[in-house]
Amino acid sequence: TMPHSHPTNTSLSELHLTGIPGLQHLHHWISIPFCIMYLVALAGNSTLLCVIKADPSLHLPMFLFLSMLAVIDLVMSTSITPKMLGIFWFHSTAISLDACLTQMYFVHAFSVMESGVLVAMAFDRYVAICNPLRYLSILTSPVVAAIGLATLLRAVVFMSPLTFQIRRLPLCSPAVMDHSYCEHMAMLKLACRDAAFSNTYSLSVSTYVVSFDSLLIALSYTLILRAVLSLSSPQARKKAFSTSSSHLCIMALFYIPGLLSMYMERYHQELPPHVRVLLADLYLLIPPAFNPLIYGIRMKQIRDGARRVISQRRRMAGGIGPGPGH
Repeated sequence: TMPHSHPTNTSLSELHLTGIPGLQHLHHWISIPFCIMYLVALAGNSTLLCVIKADPSLHLPMFLFLSMLAVIDLVMSTSITPKMLGIFWFHSTAISLDACLTQMYFVHAFSVMESGVLVAMAFDRYVAICNPLRYLSILTSPVVAAIGLATLLRAVVFMSPLTFQIRRLPLCSPAVMDHSYCEHMAMLKLACRDAAFSNTYSLSVSTYVVSFDSLLIALSYTLILRAVLSLSSPQARKKAFSTSSSHLCIMALFYIPGLLSMYMERYHQELPPHVRVLLADLYLLIPPAFNPLIYGIRMKQIRDGARRVISQRRRMAGGIGPGPGH
């Protein structure tokens, strides 16, 4: 049979994901850290959301952005991990075209959203450190809501055209994707028609998002650093440094593997396919698992909030609520 003997097979309703190409024999082993990271992400982000919701003293802009990040991380990791574990454990490689496009949409739209929220958090730190007295009058609830909505809209506006373009491309059978989730570059390789436009579009959108957002973040932190160094008390300096450094850890975790996986998918001559796919997987698994850990452990307010919530629950469970005199 000639390869691509059905050049315009648009009726493909099902695709196959190979998992991690070349490492199929190790799928069971690879599934262990992946599964652990997913469970940590679920537990960590849900705990963070519960603590922030339950403790009124945490209803501040900074923690509202943190809640947005936690929701995004939950969606992002849930959109790929269960299916991936299905491939690793049960060899269930088949995925319907619609499910694949939905997964692709969620993964990429939520990555764009996460990037936007990281910018918002950098701006939040900038206002808190460089303009502390006006912090709450600048970042009012409507402003925080508007920022959240703007990041959501930007993601939808950028990702919808890409998804529609891929939906309209005729795909060649056999539709086997050398990937463990529906990544758009990997999907474009299945197209029977020239997909140059989608290729260029996706690369320019991701380059724009990453460079624009990281520039804004770099700018915020340069201004923060300037302000921190001018603080007179070493205590205040230490506090500002500690929050900022945990933020920067998270941003590095998010942007570096993301950029690497994107450019390697584009210029992948030298790299073995399993390295590319593992990078792309880790980029979606590591930040959701580590964000709540870095924030939850590094941030005194979150630790104190968790303690207050736990002791309050204990009191309620023990039936020794505050008496009428309180």
